[in-house]
Amino acid sequence: MRSLLGSHDLLFVTLDTLRFDVAADLLAAGRTPNLRAVLPDGGWERRHTPASFTYAAHHAFFGGFLPTPVTPGPHARPFAARFPGSTTVGDDTWEFDAPDLVTGLRAAGYHTICVGGVGFFAMTSPQGGVLPGLFDEAHWTREFGVTNPGCFEAQLDRLKTVLPAAGPLFTFVNVAALHQPNRHYLPGAEADGIESHAAALEYVDRHLPTLFTLATSRGRPCRVIMCSDHGTAYGEDGHTGHRVGHEVVWTVPYAEFTLAAGAW
Repeated sequence: MRSLLGSHDLLFVTLDTLRFDVAADLLAAGRTPNLRAVLPDGGWERRHTPASFTYAAHHAFFGGFLPTPVTPGPHARPFAARFPGSTTVGDDTWEFDAPDLVTGLRAAGYHTICVGGVGFFAMTSPQGGVLPGLFDEAHWTREFGVTNPGCFEAQLDRLKTVLPAAGPLFTFVNVAALHQPNRHYLPGAEADGIESHAAALEYVDRHLPTLFTLATSRGRPCRVIMCSDHGTAYGEDGHTGHRVGHEVVWTVPYAEFTLAAGAW
């Protein structure tokens, strides 16, 4: 990451609530072809999230603590707040002297944009304004949220109107489609489940080319980090939802890749 700062735009996408097993199974079955086109060899990396629900996970992410590889560490992080004694800073870790990544990138000359999805980015309450408040620009309407079957398209329509013409850019998009309720993505479904969760990911995948086109339309290469913030349970061991310490909640998909300027 240190070698890319300044020359590359940054795009951070959280596919809110996406389970690793669903993401990996759909990729293997060829049901997410646009993800297949950009994910590194081997597809999704299996990682552990630092928290079991959106608010806590994103505080960790913006503090420099992305999902951790499941193999024994230590593992160098892409970016980290500078503090004494850190054991996860490597040769290419970008260190920032700020309380959070967004502020650090702003100090490095990046314009920062948040396009929120779930309620913790809604800016309709004091708590819902905490995470978006880190950014130069924050955007949210009810159309971006979990109840709108076209939420990702609405986010992309907004992103088209707010991208600056020039200068280093950090764009963060929290995609709400995977989060419950997701039954509306599966015709005939009366309740949320693994199948509707998978159908929501297929919906997102169909519209990823628009996101990648926007990310590479400014004449600059773009480094992308894409992951889930946590998974969710659909009855496993009696659990439904998240904010619990279950394997399907803690295990998330993760990927990093670079898009060339104008490649989409």
